[in-house]
Amino acid sequence: MQGVGGSMRQYGILGALIVIVLLFQVLTDGKLLMPNNVASLIQQNAYVMILAIGMVMVIVAGHIDLSVGSVVAFVGGIVALSMKDAGIPWLLAVLIGLAVGAAVGAWQGYWIAYVGIPAFIVTLAGMLVFRGLTIVIVGETVAGLPATFVNITNGSVPNKLGYLANGDVVTLLIGGVAIAAIIFSQFRARAALRKHQLSTEPVGLFAVKLTLIVGLIGALTWVLSQSAKGTPLVLVVVGVLILAYTFLMGRTVFGRHIYAIGGNQAAAILSGVNTKKTNFWIFVNMGFLAGVAGVVMTSRAGAATAAAGANFELDAIAACFIGGAAVTGGVGRISGAIIGALIMGVLNMGLSIMSVDTAWQQAIKGLVLLVAVAFDLVNKRRAGTR
Repeated sequence: MQGVGGSMRQYGILGALIVIVLLFQVLTDGKLLMPNNVASLIQQNAYVMILAIGMVMVIVAGHIDLSVGSVVAFVGGIVALSMKDAGIPWLLAVLIGLAVGAAVGAWQGYWIAYVGIPAFIVTLAGMLVFRGLTIVIVGETVAGLPATFVNITNGSVPNKLGYLANGDVVTLLIGGVAIAAIIFSQFRARAALRKHQLSTEPVGLFAVKLTLIVGLIGALTWVLSQSAKGTPLVLVVVGVLILAYTFLMGRTVFGRHIYAIGGNQAAAILSGVNTKKTNFWIFVNMGFLAGVAGVVMTSRAGAATAAAGANFELDAIAACFIGGAAVTGGVGRISGAIIGALIMGVLNMGLSIMSVDTAWQQAIKGLVLLVAVAFDLVNKRRAGTR
C-alpha cells in the first residue's frame, strides 16, 4: 500500500490535470469545455481509461504489456464478424469477445508466469501474432453493425426526468450519487487507518483533496448535463470498472499480492505469495480489459478494421506513468492511471481544436511522458537522500 508520499504525488497529478485543462480552455477560446466537447472527450478516450486500469496492475507487478493494441483490434474484429457474418445477437457477440480477450491473456500469462519468459518478449510476440491474425480475419472494413451495439459508446443514459436549469436531471442525479459515494468512502478509509493506528494525511490536506475531487466531479456533472445527450453510456461502464478495480487493488488479498510482487518479488515469495498464480491472473485480467476496450472501440467506430488499435498500448502505458506508476514496479494507483488517461485525452482534444499537426501532437505527448517519469525519479532520489 502507498503512504502519504504516494498521496502527495496524486495531488500533484490532479493539480497538473487542472492546470492543463485551464490552459487549453484559454488557448481554445473556451471551446475545450463546451458540453458536447466534454462528452466527446469521454467517448473518444474511454478505451485509454479501460486499458490503463489493466496496465497499471501489470506495471505495479513489474511487467509491461505491448500487445493490448493488437488484442483490441483482434477482439473488435471477432465481435464485428460474429454479428455481421454469423448473425449472432450483439450481446452474445460482446460476451464472446470478452471471453476471447481473457483467453488471449491466459495464453500470454502462461508463458510469463509458468514458463518464465519475460513479459516484454511474450507481449511483443503477442503484438505481432494478434495483429497478423486480425489482418487475416478482418481483411477489409466490417461495417453495418447493429444500432444497439453502436450505442454502447455513442449512446447516452436516457433522460426520463426532464431538465432543471437547462441541465439533464438524470445526469445531475448520477453526479450527486457519485459525489456522496466518494465523500463516504474517503471518510471511511480515513477512519479505518486511524482505527488501526496507521498514519493519515493532515486534516487540511485531506480537506483540500476532497474539495478538489468533489469540485471536479461537480463541474463535470454540470457540463455533461448541458450536453446534447447527457451522460454517455460508456462513462457508466468506465465508472463501474474504476470502482471495482479500485476496490480490488486496495481492499483484497489479490491486490496486496500485486503490490508485494512489484515491491520485492523475493520477499513476496518468502511471505507465501503464489507469484506464478498472481502473475497469470494479472495477464488474464489485462486480456479481459483489452476485450472490453475492443468492444468500446468497435462500437465507437461502428466498424472493425485491421488497422484498429494502433499505438493503443503506448497510450495506456503513457497514462500509467503520467499518473504516477513507478517504472520499477510496486507503485501505482487506478485513480492515477485514470488521471493520466484524462491528461492524454485533454492534450489530444486541445491540440486538435487548435489544429496542431498530428506529428507535433505525438511529439508533445512524448515530451509530457518523459517529464512525468523524470519528475517521479527525481522525487524518489530526493526522498532517498532525506
